[in-house]
Amino acid sequence: MPDTVWINGEFVAHAEARVSAFDAGFQHGVGLFETMLAVDGAPLDVARHIERLIGSAAQLGLSESLRVGPLIEAVKVVAQKSELPRARLRLTVTGGDLNMLASTGQSSTDPTILIVATRATEYPREMLEKGVRVTIADTRVNPLDPFAGHKTLNYWLRLRALQEASAKGAGEAVFFQVTNHIAGGAVSNLFIVKEGALHTPIARGEEEAGAIASPVLPGITRQRICELADPLGVGLRTGLLSIDDLLGADEAFLTNSSWGVLPIVQVEAERVGEGSPGEITRRLQERWGAWTIEEASALGSG
Repeated sequence: MPDTVWINGEFVAHAEARVSAFDAGFQHGVGLFETMLAVDGAPLDVARHIERLIGSAAQLGLSESLRVGPLIEAVKVVAQKSELPRARLRLTVTGGDLNMLASTGQSSTDPTILIVATRATEYPREMLEKGVRVTIADTRVNPLDPFAGHKTLNYWLRLRALQEASAKGAGEAVFFQVTNHIAGGAVSNLFIVKEGALHTPIARGEEEAGAIASPVLPGITRQRICELADPLGVGLRTGLLSIDDLLGADEAFLTNSSWGVLPIVQVEAERVGEGSPGEITRRLQERWGAWTIEEASALGSG
């Protein structure tokens, strides 16, 4: 089945899906996006994804016109029209046709809103069962960058790091901050397990009063995994994590909406824990899988 494409309120054929050459997303990389998983036409955690996008749009001066309800409905319609059992939904919002160098600094036109449904990536079973090796990205993330911690269209740096990791036979690249504290994966959030407790880097919006803003994306799947871990009696701590914390972890894993929970078994040449996915990681994988099915069923019956 071909991709399902929706642009500014209308479905268009894949071959006819176009935005203006003067769109701010193309001209200046001005825009935000969200990637969501839909199961049987039900987009999971859609409200959280859209609320994050709208919050970033307001904070970064992209748009004040976006509304949660209409965007949720649009995403649902696209997911259902795709008729895919498992779909990857990509919601992209750009500044529309405008000159970002204009003296007002604000958009005088409506944003461009694009939603695309494609078949969800089917990751190799071995990858999820045996875990992956990760590399360390050369570039550092700057907490003083006001755009860090937001899901902007400026993703070239992360995709390049992911390409380099893949070329080395690794499944992800881990970014560090300029302070040498862990930020997370190129396209994921990172957790470690130490002495039965979960640890994850502080994300944007979780800082203590007066602290420098975190450059870590507040991942939606990260949030969901934290909630799924609570009934397991697993402690959760957010803080600053170093390379020693990662290498000395009993377990480690990555989260995003595509793969859910992905075990880390090796960092560069160093083994993590026993070199195989640990018990807590396994239990969270199972809970994530069960939750996606239960949530899709509940949304479908609602």
